[in-house]
Amino acid sequence: MPKYLIKARYTTEGLKGLKEDSGTRRKESVAHALTSVGGKLEEMYFALGEEDVFIIAEAPDTAAIAAIGFAAGVTGTVRTETVALLTPEEMDKALKHKVSFRAAGR
Repeated sequence: MPKYLIKARYTTEGLKGLKEDSGTRRKESVAHALTSVGGKLEEMYFALGEEDVFIIAEAPDTAAIAAIGFAAGVTGTVRTETVALLTPEEMDKALKHKVSFRAAGR
């Protein structure tokens, strides 16, 4: 199953909700959301800095992980960015593709 890195930033309202809800309950909620689309939570970390949360998740496809981002975003409490992750073996496969590409201006 494809893996994704989800980076999240809470809004002020989201931070207030986190304080009321707890980090553990937020993790349970994220796990439940991923399960609801056929995915799985691998890891979730809260962070200091520009991002508030980092999540490593599996999802059956891009549409499923996009649905998670949309569902979270419409609440107005969090903004997410999702990055597709590749294993070293998937990178090897990608590197073997013959691609016809011309750089700009060449």
